[in-house]
Amino acid sequence: METWKRNLYVLCGALFVVMMAMSMIMPFLPLYIQQDFGVEDPHEVTAWAGVIFGANFLTASLVSPIWGNLADKYGRKIMILRSGYFMSVIIAATGFAGSLWQLLALRLLNGTVGGIVPASTALVASNAPREKAGWALGLLQSFVTAGSIMGPLIGGVLADRIGFRMIFVVTGSLVLLATLVITFTVKETFVPPKAKERSSLSDDFRKIFSSRELPTVFFVTIMIQFALFSIVPVLPIFIAQLLHQQGNVAFWAGVVQASTGIANVLAAPLLGRLGDRYGSHRVLFGSLLFAAVLFVPQALAANVTQLVVLRFLLGLSLGGLLPAVNALLRRLTPSHMISRVYGYNNSFVSMGSMLGPMIGGFLAGFISINGVFLMTSALLFINAGWVFFSFFRQKPQREMET
Repeated sequence: METWKRNLYVLCGALFVVMMAMSMIMPFLPLYIQQDFGVEDPHEVTAWAGVIFGANFLTASLVSPIWGNLADKYGRKIMILRSGYFMSVIIAATGFAGSLWQLLALRLLNGTVGGIVPASTALVASNAPREKAGWALGLLQSFVTAGSIMGPLIGGVLADRIGFRMIFVVTGSLVLLATLVITFTVKETFVPPKAKERSSLSDDFRKIFSSRELPTVFFVTIMIQFALFSIVPVLPIFIAQLLHQQGNVAFWAGVVQASTGIANVLAAPLLGRLGDRYGSHRVLFGSLLFAAVLFVPQALAANVTQLVVLRFLLGLSLGGLLPAVNALLRRLTPSHMISRVYGYNNSFVSMGSMLGPMIGGFLAGFISINGVFLMTSALLFINAGWVFFSFFRQKPQREMET
C-alpha cells in the first residue's frame, strides 16, 4: 500500500477514537454544570456552558499559527504527537476540577496544547496527490465525524453509570491510546525546508494575507463554525423543552447528535469526490445553502422526532463544508507552507467555535432558543452569498505566490 494511503487509514482510525472520546462529555456540558456544580438557573447554565466550551478554542486560535510554523520546519507527525500526549493528561485532569473556574482554566490549557485534528489534516493534505485531496480529506472528516457520533451515544450511557467526572478520565485514556498507535504506525518522510522557504510568523502573515482567496476561505471558515456551534450550548435545553422535562435528556441529546453525524459520515467522502471532479467551491456553496434552509424548520420543531430528522438532513450538507474548505486550502497553498496555512485556518476554526457557543448561549436568554436557530440560518445564507461572490463572480486564483 502506498505510504500516503496507509497514513490516511491509520489517522482515520486514530482520530475516530480521539473524537469519540472527546465528544463523550462536551455535548452534555450544560447537564454537567447543573448536576456537578449546582448551577440551577437555565440562563446561567447556558452562559457558563458557552464560556467553558469556547475557552478551549480561544487559546487554540492564538497558538495555532505557531504550531503550524513549527510543523512546516520540523514535521507534521511530531505536532500530532505533541498534541495527543499533552491533551491526554489535561483532559483526564479535567475530571477532578473542583470549581467552574478550575474547569475553565483546564479548558484554556487544553486549547493551548491541542491541535491533533488540524495537524493530521495537514499531514494528509501534504502527502495525498492533489487530484485525490478532496476524497482523502473527506474520508478523514467522515471518521472524525463518526467518532463524534459514537461519543454522545456512549457518553449518554456512561453518564448514568460512572458519572460525568469519570468520563473525562476515560477520554484522556483513549486519547493516549490513539496517540500511541500513531507513534508506531504513521510514517512521515519529512524534508526540512530550504533556507529561502523558512520564514518568521510575521513573514507568514504577510504572505498568506497578501493572497486574494485565502483570507476569503478563512472568513468562510469562521462563519461556518460560528453558525454551527452557536447551537451547542442550547441544544440539550431545547431538547428538554421538547420533552416537556420528561424522559432521558442526555440520551436524546446523544441521538440528535448522532443523527447529524451519521449523515455527515455518509455524505463527506461522496461530496469530497464531487469537489475533486466539479470544484470544491461549488460543493461548498451548495452545502451552505442547504444547511441555511434546514435551520429554519428546526426552530419550529414540535417534538424530538422532527428534530432528529431535520438534524439528519442537516448532516448531509455539513459533510461538504470542512472537506471543501480544506481542499480549497490545499489547492491554493504551496507544499512547503501547508501546515502554516492550516494553522491559520485552525485559528479561524477556533475563533468561530469559541464565539458561536458563547454568543449563542448568551443570546438564548434574550432572543429565545428558537431565535438562535433562525440567527444561524441567516448567517449561513450570508456565508453562501460571500462564497458565490468570491469564487463564482471573480476569476479563481490557482496558488498563493511564494
